[in-house]
Amino acid sequence: MFDSPLSASAYEVLGVEPTADEAELRRAYRLRLRQTHPDTGGDAAVFIQVQRAWELVGTPEGRAVYDRGNGLASDTAWGGGHAPPARADTRPRARSYGHPGGWRRERYLELIREWAGRGVEVPDPYAPDLVRAAPWELRRLLADALAEEATARTVAGLGMGFTVWHDVAAGQGAEDKLDHVVLSPSGLYGVMSEDFGGEVRFRRGEIIGPAAGSRAPVAALLSRMRVIARAARVRFGGAIVVLPDDDLVQAVNPLGTVRGTPVVVVRRSVLHHVLRTGVPGARDIGGNELFDVRTRLQETVRFV
Repeated sequence: MFDSPLSASAYEVLGVEPTADEAELRRAYRLRLRQTHPDTGGDAAVFIQVQRAWELVGTPEGRAVYDRGNGLASDTAWGGGHAPPARADTRPRARSYGHPGGWRRERYLELIREWAGRGVEVPDPYAPDLVRAAPWELRRLLADALAEEATARTVAGLGMGFTVWHDVAAGQGAEDKLDHVVLSPSGLYGVMSEDFGGEVRFRRGEIIGPAAGSRAPVAALLSRMRVIARAARVRFGGAIVVLPDDDLVQAVNPLGTVRGTPVVVVRRSVLHHVLRTGVPGARDIGGNELFDVRTRLQETVRFV
């Protein structure tokens, strides 16, 4: 919560300006608690957001940290920098090709400088106040880049039995890319990493809801997978859409077979489990076939 470029800030959740004094902030918090409490007809999810916002800015010390931009979760550092681990991880990593989130980050940097700089260099294009003030589509680019990077970290940690290709060209333009192609003993999967900035629902094998807007992400994912399947002469076992945990009521949401392909929408925190155990209905790959599929993809895949 509050860790996505699409999330409301703690001040926005409380309904005050960042310049509000301590008394005004406390009054706003109490008012929002009454307005959102489930016992009085409020929304439980918003009620939790209000409490979390107060935890972040309700004390002078916490507010100072939040205002310096240090209130962000460590796995969503918008600039892409991460603190080094306490000790090196020597376990074998998955084979990885391409640059996860690369195209969207480059596009975001181009557009944020155009929007904010107007010909002048922007000192920090990832400054939280700048990002939150940017137009929705710019924030979406950054949010989706972060989502792709998070998926890449998950797959990398699954070990050498997995191979992943990121930012795979699957159409005429860069926007038609397939975020990830993951080859594992549990199957061959096309994976889309998204951040809608709000809770979504499902209808007839598609993701719907105000946060999803008019997009049809499942249909887009399956279309891009077909392009790769034809070019490489491979058969995908399933499709996975990965969303932030807060966007889904359930951790794993099987949508059934859509256009001949099993589809599942999962929380980011359970992606590793789904990739290890497999998508319901997906076909396992093993032995010589695993090697053959990897070779075909390696010879065919192009990156945006």
